[in-house]
Amino acid sequence: MIEPIEGDFVPHQPVLYNETLHTLAPTTSGYYVDGTVGAGGHAWGILTASSPGGRLLGMDLDPQALALARQRLSVFGKRCTLVHASYTTLAEQISALGWPAVNGILLDLGVSSMQLETPQRGFSFQSDGPLDMRFDPTSLETAADLVNDLPEADLADLIWKYGEDPKSRQIAKAIIKARPITTTRQLAEIIEWTIGRPQKGIHPATRTFQALRISVNQELVSIISVLPTAIAALAPGGRLVIIAFHSLEDRIVKQYFHRESRDCICPPRQPICTCGHKASINEITRHPIRASEEELHLNPRARSARLRVAEKI
Repeated sequence: MIEPIEGDFVPHQPVLYNETLHTLAPTTSGYYVDGTVGAGGHAWGILTASSPGGRLLGMDLDPQALALARQRLSVFGKRCTLVHASYTTLAEQISALGWPAVNGILLDLGVSSMQLETPQRGFSFQSDGPLDMRFDPTSLETAADLVNDLPEADLADLIWKYGEDPKSRQIAKAIIKARPITTTRQLAEIIEWTIGRPQKGIHPATRTFQALRISVNQELVSIISVLPTAIAALAPGGRLVIIAFHSLEDRIVKQYFHRESRDCICPPRQPICTCGHKASINEITRHPIRASEEELHLNPRARSARLRVAEKI
């Protein structure tokens, strides 16, 4: 049963809300990090469940989202600290607060509905806006820079690597011919004219937009970087909860959790262990938790969400 989110400042129900709170299991004296706080939906639940003494550090690269979170979470006073920063800096942020090891960390990866539905942010091919796609508007590189400046071979490789589009070279060639491209609608139309639009399935621009967004925001690099940092920041028994929205990021999380939950990571055919590796976590979810039919009815975007949980030994 999906519980209602209280307050006036969150435009959408956060994905896998009940599942996140259940697996994170906040306590009344715990310390928690929401590394992708967004508009504060999950953070509200964590702070409510950990009342009266639980503390939360919320981080986000998006100033627009943080402004909403500050309004929404102001009722929790000093129990909540919000910072404009990447989750890759969570160790420094925790240290600055003087906190001991934390009891739970949440990372809700990917782009939010609020970002997708703001044309000026340039994330969506379903509206017309500048080719931006930056989570943090103060960062330098935009999607327009990649689209208009990259050599054809590099652009094709980017679309293949981060979008897994089998027609990446065809798309890159069409983009090069159409330069300069400045808006999301221009780019989407070029891709649609180039490879056609199927009667069913995803829009032909979906994979290219995903690839550009991942590259602009260095999303996969950030995930790889934060996983060991997050585990190190947890107290024994503390949990890391990650919600991924596409196979590239989910694969990174899955493989890391699997490897770090084993005492030996030597090749399977090696008769004697020589790696000296010791498990640091238990995998709480051997298979990802998916959204219920009830949630999918209310929020179709949750269809691709996959939640994985690890607990520090």
